[in-house]
Amino acid sequence: MYGKNAMVHLELWDAVAEKTARTKDVRAALVLVERGKCLLGQVYATDAAISGKVRVVGHFHEDSHPPIVYPAALVKQSPAAWSFLDFLQSEPAVRVFEKYGFSVH
Repeated sequence: MYGKNAMVHLELWDAVAEKTARTKDVRAALVLVERGKCLLGQVYATDAAISGKVRVVGHFHEDSHPPIVYPAALVKQSPAAWSFLDFLQSEPAVRVFEKYGFSVH
């Protein structure tokens, strides 16, 4: 979705749409590239970073697609749920997120 939005923004989608192997998710796209089934793939930088089989050749500018957001929300009011939400916002958790390429806002 984000990759297509970026390609549309860059006015490239019409040129590549018919040559695109669409997958159910980013990890499936990554596997196609890792196995040499595709020359290029659009994946999250965080996914590419954990693969030893691919090389990042470019990035889409953040203005070329909607912001990529992973929200956290409580679905049950309990002390354990609040504790977990607090943990996700703690300095140790933020350091882990940042280690793997995520930014925390």
